[in-house]
Amino acid sequence: MTKRAGRLAQSPVFEWTIWETGRLGRAHAGSNPGFLSDHSLSLFFLAIFLASLVGQAIAGHILHNEEALAHQGEEMSFWRYLVSSDFGNAVMENWQSEYLQFMLFMLATIWLIERGSPESKEPGKEGMESDQKQKVGGHAEQDSPAWAKPRGIKTFVYSNSLLIVMSIIFLGSWFAQSVTGWTEFNAEQTDHGEQTLSWLSYIGSANFWEATLQNWQSEFLAVGSFVAITVFLRQRGSPESKPVGAPHEATGVEG
Repeated sequence: MTKRAGRLAQSPVFEWTIWETGRLGRAHAGSNPGFLSDHSLSLFFLAIFLASLVGQAIAGHILHNEEALAHQGEEMSFWRYLVSSDFGNAVMENWQSEYLQFMLFMLATIWLIERGSPESKEPGKEGMESDQKQKVGGHAEQDSPAWAKPRGIKTFVYSNSLLIVMSIIFLGSWFAQSVTGWTEFNAEQTDHGEQTLSWLSYIGSANFWEATLQNWQSEFLAVGSFVAITVFLRQRGSPESKPVGAPHEATGVEG
């Protein structure tokens, strides 16, 4: 080592630079641990969703064949059952109610307030909020999404893109539920020698709306009760809860 290099290595500035570089490197490494860690929440729910969907398919197939045997009907293979209206209706019936829940909750929380709930805006902040707060148009930052920067139709679409996608999924799954339910209903009518219905007649029937509203009311109850309960109860470490020591009246505060 030269004397110049030796003096540089002993320099406080050099030592600080080495320390700071190492600190930033460790911080950067900690902030980007990998795909699995970065997306563990969505991957967890994807895994349990697939597991429960497979379980539903297996149980539904067994039940279908048991009922077919009991009524001298025809049994169905597992793969045939997966593409049947019986299975499709059972799945779509739940999907459409879930996405309706998300869609309505997003809309309601724009203007409606629940004082003390972490799921609500603070009182006085109702509405669509300013461009500055939403970081759109001239207030967009350098790393903002591209469609948040230009004004006009692109920004409008992107500003409502989450609601648009949720609405499309809801309407698509609702339509799929109605078609599979209609097909299943008419199959049963034919088996019993009774009159079948057109699709429009079926979606206006009590049979369709009894099953549909049964799912909707349970979703509305779950969301409404969660919003109210989080005013008073806590779950330490969860962003769906306020900090344990936060006052009951604290609104829009996450743990």
